[in-house]
Amino acid sequence: MNKRRNRQLLETASPLLLGGEQVELTGMANVGSVSAKRQVLTTALVAAVSAGTVIATVQPRPMYWVLTDQRLLFFDGKTATGKPGKLLVNIPRQIITASPLSRALLGLGLKTMLTVEGQEKALKVVFPPAAKAAGRDFATRIPSSL
Repeated sequence: MNKRRNRQLLETASPLLLGGEQVELTGMANVGSVSAKRQVLTTALVAAVSAGTVIATVQPRPMYWVLTDQRLLFFDGKTATGKPGKLLVNIPRQIITASPLSRALLGLGLKTMLTVEGQEKALKVVFPPAAKAAGRDFATRIPSSL
């Protein structure tokens, strides 16, 4: 993430920080997963409506993330300006564990599954190729779920 976006992210997050809370890392990732069923249905619907002239894909939501010494915050990354948007997810850090990093996106990116205590489904986080270093650093700061 470039310096300008990082500054904008810190400006967005700073009013939400608790007293004494310190930012450790920031970055961007694709968060969530899209089922094969939803991908097929979306593709079929768009193809039917457009008589096969348009192809559509569904992908996880891009989000900016801020890891503090107390929480993990996710901000909307899909805004018209590209600036960090509103806060979407706020998770206390002590209830998060992460699976070991693995390859994603044809081996170009990295992914991990975040397990949040009390939640049934894990949250898939994919770090694109440009954010692999941040992904590695992120993974070293979150306890392993193994």
